[in-house]
Amino acid sequence: MLIQRPDPIRPSEITSESVFVKRRALLKAALAAGLLPGTMARAQPVTTSTLGDLAAANGRLENVSPWADNPSLATTPYEYVTEYNNYYEFGTGKGDPARYAHTLVTEPWSVEVEGEAENTGTFTLEDILRPHALEERIYRFRCVEAWSMVVPWVGFPLGDLLKRFAPTSRAKYVQFFTLNDSEQMPGVRSRVLQWPYREGLTIEEAMHPLTLLTVGLYGRVLPNQNGAPLRLIVPWKYGFKSIKSIVRIRFMEDQPRTSWNMAASREYGFYSNVNPDVPHPRWSQASERPLGAGLFASRQPTLLFNGYAEEVADLYTGLDLVRNF
Repeated sequence: MLIQRPDPIRPSEITSESVFVKRRALLKAALAAGLLPGTMARAQPVTTSTLGDLAAANGRLENVSPWADNPSLATTPYEYVTEYNNYYEFGTGKGDPARYAHTLVTEPWSVEVEGEAENTGTFTLEDILRPHALEERIYRFRCVEAWSMVVPWVGFPLGDLLKRFAPTSRAKYVQFFTLNDSEQMPGVRSRVLQWPYREGLTIEEAMHPLTLLTVGLYGRVLPNQNGAPLRLIVPWKYGFKSIKSIVRIRFMEDQPRTSWNMAASREYGFYSNVNPDVPHPRWSQASERPLGAGLFASRQPTLLFNGYAEEVADLYTGLDLVRNF
């Protein structure tokens, strides 16, 4: 099946800046307003079937506030996005996550917050979600293997959550960890990576409004193979930076280790920004093929920062983007 190739325009031109502040309440009634010491109650865990009391019985998220949609941007069909995945905890084949991730138990779910912040501890999924209004954002998303997709992700800015934990002045970086459970995740019995999977961002990258903490896609609850129940999306970076099934967040003063940099530092740097001028040692990054377009489809030029240069380039002022890849 072929999909329509997106027009060669920058994502920042597809959606106006005003969508960053546009919110429609997802949570019914007035729930807890924010994190203050002692007020983040250990409520009953939210489940993927209720997801903040607002997921309908058919699995769709209700009342999601959408970004302005542009018909010139063709989204990748749902079946490609949910059946062609990198999630090594369930196998190294692209179809392995969809085949095996049903063993992942996402109810209940909790996230441990630690490090250089005033408000730390272990919080349920409901603790994490309840003060936030979800919205749908259509992001161009690119993987290192030079294929790309356009996905409507459902979530909220990660920075809105991180501010609730009150990072201290020593918090220069944020590190994230994926669940590490060999009973649920057969892939972690292999030595393909050092487990648990971990990733990291500078505090400025993590606080940027484009960085999204997601709970769904295409208006639906996030499937297991796509990183349920909590996944990061950093659209100007390669896909492996968008860590799945997050169970721990750590605020750090020093640059954290990341899984792919630990495995192959020559190929995967800490920053991992999409940069067509920095080739991967084993293939070019100068062009990409939309997922599902077929092996013989015309390739399209890769855009610096995946097309989000106007929004994020100032995060790297004075940084050598070739040496700091």
